[in-house]
Amino acid sequence: MFAERVTGGYFLDFNFNREALARHGISIKQAHDSVAKALGGRNVTTAIEGRERYSVNVRYARAFRQNKEHIRRILIDSPKGYQVPLSEVATIQMLNGPGMIRNDNGLLTGYVYVDLEESDVGGYVKKAKKTVNEKLDLPSGYSLSWSGQYQSMGRVKEKLKVVLPITFLIIIVLIYLNTKSAMKTSIVLLAIPFSAIGAVWLLYILGYNISIAVWVGLIALLGIDAEMAIYMLLYLDLAYEKRKKEGKLNSFADLKEAIHFGAVKRIRPKMMTVLTTFMALLPIMLASSASSGADVMKRMAAPMVGGILTSFLLELLVYPAIFAIWKERSLPTDKRSDVV
Repeated sequence: MFAERVTGGYFLDFNFNREALARHGISIKQAHDSVAKALGGRNVTTAIEGRERYSVNVRYARAFRQNKEHIRRILIDSPKGYQVPLSEVATIQMLNGPGMIRNDNGLLTGYVYVDLEESDVGGYVKKAKKTVNEKLDLPSGYSLSWSGQYQSMGRVKEKLKVVLPITFLIIIVLIYLNTKSAMKTSIVLLAIPFSAIGAVWLLYILGYNISIAVWVGLIALLGIDAEMAIYMLLYLDLAYEKRKKEGKLNSFADLKEAIHFGAVKRIRPKMMTVLTTFMALLPIMLASSASSGADVMKRMAAPMVGGILTSFLLELLVYPAIFAIWKERSLPTDKRSDVV
């Protein structure tokens, strides 16, 4: 944490005597230019060496501008043909003022910068606000506001309150239009909490805090999980309908065999879906270059990597059991399993 230096800067203040300048025929602009040239210098030409260009700057040597007395002896050219010492036409004061002046909404502003390493921005600001309110009494005419990434997160948070429900609703509608069944839609949506488990655990293991990039990754994870869940449910449903048309669903053992065929025999396309996603995201997770935005991209990819893993396990281990419980209700009572 460090604060901008808003006081403690030393400045030379030149107060020109307009009457004295007028007697010598010198304008304010000429006086300012003379002082600027003597102290700051002026580029008078450019030296050329091949393709290189060097500016030639002319000003008083350091020995003639090192202190206030030396500066008082700076000569100003008069249009009347002679030179006038600066001390005859101006008074010089050394003043203490702000090292930097910022302006925000018409008010003078000073910034205190905080670089976080072990806490998320929102959590830190929440604690800091409480501490500041308890221990800091602002004088009249002063105000305090929290800006930077926290302010950006606040704006994004308000947008996410609208974007997340709309995104979730669109996913539900699309799944329902695809499955034409409220029960199938509910089964597909089970992937969301299971994928969230893997996403949260991987974020915890990597030490990532909740941020805008993480939220973007979680939103992308919703769509991927819904797609993978639909694949699994589609294969189970196809196997079930095939056995039903063939008249081979006469007992729970037949149902179990159909589910086994749909889940296990179709594992290759599901593995391809998961592995292609992993192969696309792993280079991002292993990137280390700061210039390429790796820090942000890792936080977007991490929820998807962890979420896809646990969602895939859910589809292989839990979906078949849920599908069996659901479809067993269509079997005759005496053909159902004793477990259910």
